[in-house]
Amino acid sequence: MLLARLLDHLVRRGTLRLIDARGRRYEFGDGTEPKLAMRLTDPSLHWKLALHPRLYLGEAYMDGTLVVEEGDVFGLLDLLCSNAAASLGRGMLSPIWNGCGTFLRTLQQWNPVSKSKTNVAHHYDLSDALYELFLDRDRQYSCGYFERPDDDLETAQDAKKRHIAAKLLLRPGMKVLDIGSGWGGLALYLARETGADVTGLTLSEEQHKVATRRAAQAGLADKVRFHLRDYRQETGRYDRIVSVGMFEHVGVPQYGAFFDKLRELLAPNGVALLHSIGRMDGPGATNPWIRKYIFPGGYSPALSEVLPVIEKTGLWVTDIEVLRLHYASTLRHWRRRFRQNWDKVKALYDERFCRMWEFYLAGSEVAFRHMGHMVFQMQIAKALETVPLTRDYITDWERTQKLGSTAERAA
Repeated sequence: MLLARLLDHLVRRGTLRLIDARGRRYEFGDGTEPKLAMRLTDPSLHWKLALHPRLYLGEAYMDGTLVVEEGDVFGLLDLLCSNAAASLGRGMLSPIWNGCGTFLRTLQQWNPVSKSKTNVAHHYDLSDALYELFLDRDRQYSCGYFERPDDDLETAQDAKKRHIAAKLLLRPGMKVLDIGSGWGGLALYLARETGADVTGLTLSEEQHKVATRRAAQAGLADKVRFHLRDYRQETGRYDRIVSVGMFEHVGVPQYGAFFDKLRELLAPNGVALLHSIGRMDGPGATNPWIRKYIFPGGYSPALSEVLPVIEKTGLWVTDIEVLRLHYASTLRHWRRRFRQNWDKVKALYDERFCRMWEFYLAGSEVAFRHMGHMVFQMQIAKALETVPLTRDYITDWERTQKLGSTAERAA
């Protein structure tokens, strides 16, 4: 069987047992831990998994035709991808994993305003209760910032907001635009902690409702407002622009329009902070299963695809920070919370949906641990001297905020 031959070549560390759809048993690896076992119940998987594993592995797990009998789906993906990274190297993995998808990227990532709204609704307009079951209390659906390895999810997400605010160099009364404002947590934080006046943009009707309600409940409706609007439709002038976890939905063909709009909206001494998932191994293509079931139209870029576009606008890239395993830790927290609330998610949807989201969270974590994914925070300015010449101001502001929070709790 072709699949067996491929797995025998791939799995060199750890142990994987396979029971195929005809009951034949195989064992791959060196006999050491971790030890995983999977059973196939559909004979077509014998060739599907060999020819196009990036699509059919997830579909088989969703449909229950691939059953993990020993271990779990994260362990299975971790074993397969860690062996692939070790045997081939990340630089060689790109063309193998991406295949001909790279040539179709323009079509896959073509996101005009109408299509962007549809793509966003596919993921973010799911049941409001779903996200309550695995996100932190502020619903930060992006990479946390783990100052210590043992930080819990709430602490890491608070640190992320503080870290971003420090890079924005905010002062009371500044006008801030939050592109992709989600459920409003970051916008409310910026208004509350810095006195900024914040406008948030989202294409999700569910997020817009929740964010608007939260602003009213927090007594910040005079300082924070949210619009159901595409960034390309925004007008005006802003002292600061922030975008967290939205750039992955823009698509390479629209990068020029995105940064041209950023320049248009920024005040002469304006500063922007772009927080996005990226890839360290150069341009590629979105995993076909993720593109089909989770994020249609989505793509996480290499820095080599972003920086040349910014250069053409005349904007200054004043700082880049690469967060490597922070998102892996965030996803591990989300995945464990999701597993703990499996029955509640099943009551909202069904077993197949649960397996789909478990595969999504597990596969995403593996991508950050073994497949070259990372997060970058890019600070951008219009003028040469807007941002301090050293990075001390970031640490100083964060330290002051933490001391203030500690004093408030003690009082």
